[in-house]
Amino acid sequence: MAPRTLRLNSVDNVVIALQPLKAGEDTAIEPVPRSHKMALSDIATGENVIRYGQIIGKADCFIAAGSHVHSHNMSMSDHAADHAFASAVVPLPEPESIRQFQGYHRQDGRVGTRNYIGVLTSVNCSGSVARFIAEAAEKTGLLDEFPNVDGIVPIVHSTGCGMSSEGEGYDILLRTLAGYARHPNFGGILLVGLGCEVLQLAELVGGRKITKDGALRYMTIQQMGGTRRTVEAGLEHLTSLAQFANQATRAPAPVSELVLGMQCGGSDGYSGFTANPALGVASDLLVQQGGTSILSETSEIYGAEHLLTRRAVSAEVGQALVDKLHWWEEYCDRHGSKMDNNPSPGNKRGGLTTILEKSLGAAAKSGQAPLSGVFDYAAPLTSKGFVFMDSPGYDPCSVTGQVASGATLIAFTTGRGSVSGYKPAPGIKISTNSDLFARMGEDIDVNCGDIVEGATLDAKGAEIFETLIAVASGQHSKSEDLGFGGVEFVPWQIGAVL
Repeated sequence: MAPRTLRLNSVDNVVIALQPLKAGEDTAIEPVPRSHKMALSDIATGENVIRYGQIIGKADCFIAAGSHVHSHNMSMSDHAADHAFASAVVPLPEPESIRQFQGYHRQDGRVGTRNYIGVLTSVNCSGSVARFIAEAAEKTGLLDEFPNVDGIVPIVHSTGCGMSSEGEGYDILLRTLAGYARHPNFGGILLVGLGCEVLQLAELVGGRKITKDGALRYMTIQQMGGTRRTVEAGLEHLTSLAQFANQATRAPAPVSELVLGMQCGGSDGYSGFTANPALGVASDLLVQQGGTSILSETSEIYGAEHLLTRRAVSAEVGQALVDKLHWWEEYCDRHGSKMDNNPSPGNKRGGLTTILEKSLGAAAKSGQAPLSGVFDYAAPLTSKGFVFMDSPGYDPCSVTGQVASGATLIAFTTGRGSVSGYKPAPGIKISTNSDLFARMGEDIDVNCGDIVEGATLDAKGAEIFETLIAVASGQHSKSEDLGFGGVEFVPWQIGAVL
């Protein structure tokens, strides 16, 4: 008979319900929902609640053995930990063989997994016109003659003006848009501005060569003489860009050229011991090959950062991560918030209680590889291997930063069910439990719920890794087949709106 509860660490004083428990079942003295926690022994008022062998909170009252342990009887606790910078750095073993994928080789030496044309906007004011251009191209069947082009992606957003031309907010937006403008999954880019905005197109070009037959063009609506003329000129540019991009074909490339952005959203009580550690195994396999994996969502490693700083390749890298967390504490304080507000109502319904518990599960995506670098949001990556990029925990915003930093693939774990896509980077969805996969299988690429039924983390990690290689080589993910990716470009907005 399959076990009904799971103890994740020998020192834990709670177990996880693998099935809904009624009072009297498996030592439960009251109902415990699936994926929620049950007290393994009596827990005194103020005593730490332990899961994963780590503190996830404290008991707000006496909790009897067999009780449901959740937000009604436990809360945040002191989580000070020894960061022990660079004290547990263990290099990953060499891979048994060198793997390849079929990708698009770009002039700057990077390799893309898709071959889109981007219509990139400098300001919200040019967003509608960018969409008009893309829609007109679709209506006229512009790409019918160019089978090597995957599609046209308008990148629109809600800012670009009404902001200071210097400072953190401007720098983040510029980095983000510039990262998309040079992304290897774009075979061509058309930049569209209004003309009078704060963020000027010349800033995005950044000295890149613009020619009539190259991969980059730009224009402003004011200069072109209005909407209709801009759309007409845009179609001419797209035709020329499609001719250029269509020359690219897939060719073998080492897996070391892949850059993976790792995310979790709609997490539940299973996330930390099924899908997230399985993704961690896949991340390690990628890093073993010389590739790069990016962990982000700074507000969702809060309380688990010591597990990463110990694997930092140097004290400086570890301290950089701690500095980011201190910034986030101050940032939340300035806005009347606190880090423990992060678990969403859906997270809590799925069994998560405090940010400490959520963070410990989220950090499992990092695998065992050394932490080789810590980067600002949307910043270009200057080191390979396992790295961290600063970002909010809000998934679309975080993924946008990862793509701007160069992620050519996204792996997204979910326990409650998340639907999204992130053009130009294809993404796979990974379910934490089999019930979700049964309900939303049309959205999920890999199910990790069978880990509680006997599948191993190594086997599921290998399955995720092979799926990533297949998708990088052109296989469509479920979110691509469903058409996602048109509204998920969400740059992180910081600073005054003027």
